[in-house]
Amino acid sequence: MRRAVLLLGSIAALSTACGPPTVRPATYSDPEIRCPGGRSAWTLEILDERPEPEGSEKFVAAIRDGIEKSFPGCRWTTGSSTGVDAVVIEIHRFRSRLEDQSSWEAAVEWTVRAQNAGGRTLTEFQANEEVSRPNYRGSDNEKESLTEAYQKALERTVKGLRALPAIGAFRPRAGTPDEPAGGAGSAAGGS
Repeated sequence: MRRAVLLLGSIAALSTACGPPTVRPATYSDPEIRCPGGRSAWTLEILDERPEPEGSEKFVAAIRDGIEKSFPGCRWTTGSSTGVDAVVIEIHRFRSRLEDQSSWEAAVEWTVRAQNAGGRTLTEFQANEEVSRPNYRGSDNEKESLTEAYQKALERTVKGLRALPAIGAFRPRAGTPDEPAGGAGSAAGGS
């Protein structure tokens, strides 16, 4: 009986170790800022640009969930970022690996770009976090290190998007056209 219990425990441990780890959810909401840039809706496009996108759907879902719950007053849609106000996140790294049997090295890196419907970039920044965690016995160190790096990158992303009102809220003075008649860079009335 004891042997059967040990065998079942080993099988369960091996079956949960297959595939990429999941990360614990995280949110960083602020009641003062319900939606980035003072808007009511954004399209959120998350692209996995890693060379080996194993577990992509898990990581994309975790990032999407974290962003959407951090801005609960915002209506988020999915789809292409072309021709709409959009936040685009390009994932470059999302992994944790064992180094020298002594520590887990996690790295999460993505680029965040917010653009208006006309394609103008309102902000662009990197969220790049690296975490080193000792290889503790009896702990899912891969998941813990990756979760810590993910949560730091998500927090940095949310802070960057919260800054959008100051960055993207430029409005010309009343009576001033949005763009000079000759287009941007026109020499009319030049200096």
